[in-house]
Amino acid sequence: MGRTMAYLAGAGSAAILLGAWGFQYIGGLAPCPICIWQRWPHAVAAILAMLLLALPKPLHGLTMALGAVAAAVTGAIGVYHTGIERGWWQGPDSCTGSGDALGGLTGTDLLDFNAPVTLVMCDDVAWSMFGLSMASWNALASFAFAALWIMALRQRA
Repeated sequence: MGRTMAYLAGAGSAAILLGAWGFQYIGGLAPCPICIWQRWPHAVAAILAMLLLALPKPLHGLTMALGAVAAAVTGAIGVYHTGIERGWWQGPDSCTGSGDALGGLTGTDLLDFNAPVTLVMCDDVAWSMFGLSMASWNALASFAFAALWIMALRQRA
């Protein structure tokens, strides 16, 4: 039962990644830097769930604990991003309206019409549902996945 919960948590992280890539490549919503930060722990959690199939049983506890940490980290980054979007705290100067809005671009860069557009603001909400942004939904789902990893770990013990 414990491994099943871990697999579900890992599959949830994989689904979040697929959804993010869908929004990016199909929906045309480019991610901001903090959105990218949120993806890495999901990738780690998905990989850890797959590793449970290959690792010997004595390593399952450590793998599940690391999965819980990965899910909690991406949840915390989601809360941080939500706070920036809602104006609760300051975000990085490189991707919020409070700092260098040009993101280090020079005048020549701004006049180059063939250059790719790379400036995505972290404090702008690109998409929301029921008043919650993608960062907020990521935080909620990630904390649920962390709970699944922890339940899997407790089942194992």
